[in-house]
Amino acid sequence: MTTPTSVAAYAAPAPKAPLERTTIPRRELGSHDILIDIKYAGICHSDIHTVRAEWGDGGNFPIVPGHEIAGVVAATGSAVTRYQVGDRVGVGCFVDSCRECDNCRAGLEQYCTGESGNIGTYNATGRDGQPTYGGYSTHLVVDEHYALRIPDALPLDAAAPLLCAGITLYSPLAHWKAGPGKKVAVVGLGGLGHMGVQIAHAMGAEVTVLSQSLRKKDDGLRLGADHYYATSDPATFEALAGSFDLILNTVSADLDINAYLGLLRTDGTLVQVGAPERPLSLAPFALIPGRKSFAGSMIGGIAETQEMLDFCGEHGLAAEIEVIGAEQINEAYERVLASDVRYRFVIDTSTI
Repeated sequence: MTTPTSVAAYAAPAPKAPLERTTIPRRELGSHDILIDIKYAGICHSDIHTVRAEWGDGGNFPIVPGHEIAGVVAATGSAVTRYQVGDRVGVGCFVDSCRECDNCRAGLEQYCTGESGNIGTYNATGRDGQPTYGGYSTHLVVDEHYALRIPDALPLDAAAPLLCAGITLYSPLAHWKAGPGKKVAVVGLGGLGHMGVQIAHAMGAEVTVLSQSLRKKDDGLRLGADHYYATSDPATFEALAGSFDLILNTVSADLDINAYLGLLRTDGTLVQVGAPERPLSLAPFALIPGRKSFAGSMIGGIAETQEMLDFCGEHGLAAEIEVIGAEQINEAYERVLASDVRYRFVIDTSTI
C-alpha cells in the first residue's frame, strides 16, 4: 500500500473551538516506519484539556488529538522487523524519544530527558520538524519501536483506551508492587479509575473505590472492588484512617490531598495520576508522621506498556466503552466533563 500523504482527521482549529473534519499530512514511510490503518481512537480527558488550552502551554493549533490508538498495520518500511501487514497494533501517548538518555536506555521513555523529551503523539514536533497529529484520523505513520502489539484476546475497540488509561494505572500498581496482602484504594471510578480497579484486582490486591457518591457502587464491585465508599461522607475518612498501602488518585479535580494522606498506613504512598488545572496544597505534617509519600506517575515506557497489554489479554481486562461516530466528538467532550460516560468514549474512525 502506498503511504497516503493526506488523510482525513478531526481537529481543533483554535483553543476552545469545536473539533471539525479536516485533512492533515502524514510523512512518507521511512525504513523503520509502519503505516497504521486506525480503526479506533479513545477520547482521553487530556485531549479536552489540550484543545481547550487548560494546561497553560497554549498549544500548537490546529490540534488533532488522540493517543489511545488501535488499528492494523497497512504497510511497512524496508527495514521493519517487528511487524507485518495485518498485525493488530496500538500507539499510546508518545511516538518517539531521544533513545540515548539514561531513562530511554532503561525503558522509561515516558521520562525521556533528551533535549525535546519524548515526542507526544499530538501537539508536539517530530524529528522532521513537523507537527505531530494524533489518532482522531484514518492513518498514522510511526516508527516500529513506538508501536505496541495488541493481543488477539482483546477487541480493538476496547483495547484502544488501554494505551493511555490502562498503562497510566498499570505502571504505578506495578511499581509500588500491588498484589496479595496489599490494600489499594482507587480515587474516582472514571476512565482511569475503572481500569485501575480491574488491574489491581487481577494483581491480587484488596481493592477499595473512593468515589464522590455511591452512584457507581454496583459497577465498582462488578469490576473487582472489594469495598466502595463515598468521599462526600466525612465518616469515610474517619472509618478508613490508616488503612491503605497505596492510593491512586485518578481525578482531575481539586481534592483535599491531606485528607487522603490520612488514609495511608505507615510507609504508604499516595500516587497522583490525574492532572488538575490548579496546584494542589500539601501540608508537611500530613506526610511526616507515618513516613508517608506523595508521588506522581506518568503512563509507562514501551516495554511496560506491552507488558500491560499482555497482562490485560491474559486476564481478559479491557475498557468499558461507548463507541461513537466522529460527528459525536464534540458532544462526547461535554459528556466527559459531565461524567456522563461509562467509562470511555471510543471513536470509530471509519466514520471520519
